[in-house]
Amino acid sequence: MLATGNADKQRMLAWLLEGTPIRAVAPADLGVTADPDESGNTHETIARAKAEEWSRISGIPAIASDGGLVVPVLGPNWESRHTHRFAGPAADDSERQRRLMDLMQPFKGVDRSAAFVEALAIADGGKTVASWEVNGATGRIVDSMAQRGKDTDGDGFWVFPLWFFSEFGRTYDRLTETERAGLGDHWQTLRERVQEFVPRWSHGHTVPPNRLQ
Repeated sequence: MLATGNADKQRMLAWLLEGTPIRAVAPADLGVTADPDESGNTHETIARAKAEEWSRISGIPAIASDGGLVVPVLGPNWESRHTHRFAGPAADDSERQRRLMDLMQPFKGVDRSAAFVEALAIADGGKTVASWEVNGATGRIVDSMAQRGKDTDGDGFWVFPLWFFSEFGRTYDRLTETERAGLGDHWQTLRERVQEFVPRWSHGHTVPPNRLQ
């Protein structure tokens, strides 16, 4: 099951599973909801908690992710685990973009570097059977709102239209799947892990109970 109520994120998780024995089922298809604990101190811990809760509630294997933007120059003023909610629970995507640009205003050039970290977990019966946390590509935050992309990239994440890659002259939301793969994209790396793990696990092969490297 796709362990999220976000339709855009469901599409990304379904893409990770394409061609594997796990069927991509949305929570709405089963009539279930969940409110997993997201207070963990790493993205991987949070992803595991999400997958475990959704698998307990649904009674079928669940796949969940958690990720965030890493902005080194902001130091303690930025925490990747809080990327989505750093501007407050009532903020919309436009407000989040404005707030990040305000934080970045004093910084120029390489100081605007930003990377992405993404974690993924698969759970069955309330227990994690595999999890990973990977570092993605490094780009930089655009210099002004005028340079931002205008579309989401398909997973509805607000920061991608602000995340710029000089080698392509475009923000992340405008890159093709091939271009992203060439950068060492976090989703592409996780797809490879899932495609390797799921067929073996689903056929009863023994795997470590907590994570697969």
